Amino acid sequence: MRIALLAGDGIGPEITAEAVKILKAVVGQEIEFDEALIGGAAWKVTGSPLPEETLKLCRSTDAILFGSVGDPECDHLERALRPEQAILGLRRELDLFANLRPARLFPELQAESPLKENRISGTDLMIVRELTGDVYFGTPRGQRKDDQNRREGFDTMRYNEDEVRRIARIGFETARTRSSNLCSIDKSNVLETSQLWRTIVLEVAQEYPDVALSHMYVDNAAMQLVRAPDQFDVIITGNLFGDILSDLASACVGSIGLLPSASLNSENKGLYEPIHGSAPDIAGQGKANPLGTILSGAMMLRYTLKREDDAARIEKAVATALEKGARTADLGGNMSTSEMGNAVLAALN
Repeated sequence: MRIALLAGDGIGPEITAEAVKILKAVVGQEIEFDEALIGGAAWKVTGSPLPEETLKLCRSTDAILFGSVGDPECDHLERALRPEQAILGLRRELDLFANLRPARLFPELQAESPLKENRISGTDLMIVRELTGDVYFGTPRGQRKDDQNRREGFDTMRYNEDEVRRIARIGFETARTRSSNLCSIDKSNVLETSQLWRTIVLEVAQEYPDVALSHMYVDNAAMQLVRAPDQFDVIITGNLFGDILSDLASACVGSIGLLPSASLNSENKGLYEPIHGSAPDIAGQGKANPLGTILSGAMMLRYTLKREDDAARIEKAVATALEKGARTADLGGNMSTSEMGNAVLAALN
């Protein structure tokens, strides 16, 4: 198993090192990591946030383990050269259209959430986010001056029916592996894009009579995630809404540092990364929580490498470490990044 290791910027190298440590402990010599530059780290060396060498490596390996991108030293660059364009470029070039973002509350962490314990108890949901369409990729986009010489910016929210249909099928298939309840989130009362979204989702639903489908407007969904997250099992939604709602879901489980993700193409080749950013303010200080990255490694074993037992073993080890009191600063503790990784490593045994 060859894995492209893209540590990236900020805390990326620290958190990916812990995930690699855990994966090697579980899989042993069967897994091999090839490192490459990405984001601001790549721009500083090559002049590009996504060098051709990195893209070539990602195309040739079985999966990608990704840290984070984002560097304040690159804020002055034109948009095409900023670190964040690297992850958008990988999604586009590899057609990583299906983003799976689980949010499961570990019982030991109920007190770490800013929400009341009685509201978040039992939270265990999966957000299926479309990843290669919507305003992040729609054209035309840009900045210009209007007829009164005022500056304006514009982005295009756009989906075609094929894009909606394929992510809807991922949502329905995912719901089948859980409790067969699927909620589609849109803004079809005001957006043409969302009206098409809902129409196509309803059409696809005819193929899955065993899955209970509901619909919710995104503003209501945000409120419901805070009020009663346990009402959700699987959510499907577009790129923009999914970006916002999945970060909101992190409040239900105690910390954004706990949330992993998988970005898959139609062949289940995937890019695996925690959903948080590069946190440059704490980079190099050993304060970052590596659990989101470690759990992303478990998702890689499950979805791309088809090693369910190994994935479950890592997830159980994370739960065991938390049960025994392992905590980084974001969870109210004082463990370093490597100490948290070692706690998971010890729990494996």
